[in-house]
Amino acid sequence: MSEPGSAAAVVSLFGEKDGLSEENPAERLVIAEAARMAEALIFASAEPVTESALAARLPAGVNLKAALAELQAVYARRGVNLVKVGDAWAFRTAGDLAFLMTRDTLQQKKLSRAALEVLAIVAYHQPVTRAEIEEIRGVETSKGTLDTLLETAWVRMRGRRKTPGRPVTYGTTDAFLDHFQLEALRDLPGIEELKGAGLLSARMPANFSMPVPPADADELAEDEDPFTDIDLEELGLLTPRARDD
Repeated sequence: MSEPGSAAAVVSLFGEKDGLSEENPAERLVIAEAARMAEALIFASAEPVTESALAARLPAGVNLKAALAELQAVYARRGVNLVKVGDAWAFRTAGDLAFLMTRDTLQQKKLSRAALEVLAIVAYHQPVTRAEIEEIRGVETSKGTLDTLLETAWVRMRGRRKTPGRPVTYGTTDAFLDHFQLEALRDLPGIEELKGAGLLSARMPANFSMPVPPADADELAEDEDPFTDIDLEELGLLTPRARDD
């Protein structure tokens, strides 16, 4: 039996095609071993693992992107796939096998039409305030609708708009990307895709357009301020321990 970490062990796990390269076997061995380590870390985590967390645990100087690409290729043909969720990675059931899990999946509370409309507005227009959501929808948005979306962990409070009253801004989360199987916000469907799916009327106004979501939803926009401790206290976002400190 091959020793763990040996070239033979790596080849037996990944196969000759996906593992060692005859051109540069030493480099391929390092990448393959890094892929094995990343596999263990991601598999053992209940939540998607960020690239920074992986880099902190893997040997210094290792080509993390190459290791993840190799691991992703290996799992592309299996019952579970390695998928990217924002800046994190996780194992998920292959899309064509999702039907096997339906009996064991807890049915999530169905969102109301209002909640779905608000979720779509937040996804495409973030960062967005409640007043801006109401302006786009043309109707008042109840606090309960936003609370429901916050409870699903698909929407989060980002910060405060740099305008009078400093209204709270809202945006989506990595849990939103994970649930809808999106690598990043740029993968949200565009106008043509939505029309093709029957979600938009073919007779849209000539001047109708859709905003492009930010490339990095985690970064605050120029017109946003981060939350202060007072803001967190008012919004009930401080944990008891944080309040004591």
